[in-house]
Amino acid sequence: MGTFFGHFVPGLAFAILGLWHALNTVRAYKLKGASGFRAAAWFPFPSPLPGLKHLELYLLLSFSVLAIVDQLVDFPLLSFTIQPDALEHTTMYLHLAVYASVALAADGVAAPSHHGGAQAQLGEVVAALAASVFGQELFLLRFHSADHAGLEGHYHWLLQLVVTASLVSTSATVVLPRSFAVAVVRSASVLFQGLWFIVMGFALWVPALVPRGCHGAEAGGGAMRSAVACPTDEAARRAVVMANLQFSWVLAGVWAVTAYLCLRVGESRSMEYRQIEAPSGGDVGGLAGDGDATPSQKRVFPVSDNV
Repeated sequence: MGTFFGHFVPGLAFAILGLWHALNTVRAYKLKGASGFRAAAWFPFPSPLPGLKHLELYLLLSFSVLAIVDQLVDFPLLSFTIQPDALEHTTMYLHLAVYASVALAADGVAAPSHHGGAQAQLGEVVAALAASVFGQELFLLRFHSADHAGLEGHYHWLLQLVVTASLVSTSATVVLPRSFAVAVVRSASVLFQGLWFIVMGFALWVPALVPRGCHGAEAGGGAMRSAVACPTDEAARRAVVMANLQFSWVLAGVWAVTAYLCLRVGESRSMEYRQIEAPSGGDVGGLAGDGDATPSQKRVFPVSDNV
């Protein structure tokens, strides 16, 4: 992954996934309301073709397999690579492939039964597996064989903060599956992770965007390496400050987009159906619009959350 495309492509995939989850999380809350909302580990693709329902999972599985092949096979020589860092990146994608496969299998098992309890339990297992994906990503980043030094090491340290947020928020959806806030934070963290990968690709591997006073560096033969070298302490400090500012700017952008989507929830009139029992001996006809209703009759009315 130590290239521009090695960070840009997975970053773009994570960013699209995070935005997709944010949009669908808000849409689900608008349709189901606070009482019916439940966080989902993945979302079906809206299409008249039944085969496209699992498009998100198919894309995740395909992307993972292609990434594993790219890490293990040295093109164009078609020889296998057994470098430790390549194996670590392969393992990250392996966990993602396992998650997508299990999610597909779980939905196939739960769909024929149409049992709400079984579907909810399988959904919690899939959510726990999604949290495991971020946990393994954080573990392999923290104990990476290529112990990145200098500016690249600082970018990777900031990346670990984002992955930690994804791990914590995804784990929280298992415990608090009906929390809209937790589901939104999870989606925002995935979006943030993708955007930060993209920023790393541009800041570390595009010569024109390398911080002032620093320059691109060739990877050395040892474990310590960096894509950017800063010859002076002043240049190194300036580069670290710029990385911190970029981190804050991206976070601000993510929350601006997330807040915009969440505020749209208040603009829609989410309807919930509540059962109202008329008091005995009361004017039931005036409430239900039927003068022949008996005192024990129950009526169900749509009630807006925004009233």
